[in-house]
Amino acid sequence: METKKIPVRMCLVCRKRMPKENLIRIVKNKDDKIFIDKSFKAEGRGAYVCKDKECLLKLEKKHILNKNFKCEISNEIYQKLKGEYDTLD
Repeated sequence: METKKIPVRMCLVCRKRMPKENLIRIVKNKDDKIFIDKSFKAEGRGAYVCKDKECLLKLEKKHILNKNFKCEISNEIYQKLKGEYDTLD
């Protein structure tokens, strides 16, 4: 009986490692569009954040995505991410 390897990723904020399906994937594609990747398969630079409200608040407060994606990210995008977060399961 084969055991399937579970992909593990690290949260940008709390640095905890966990299976990627327990995280939110945020992608910056080649057109510099930033969005939540619910399929985990979108092309582009990906970043993972816990499905925890505290991590999401720290992500915005400390502008962690700006550092990770090496670009200026507007507060509007952080607000949109917070809005999309509220619709996740």
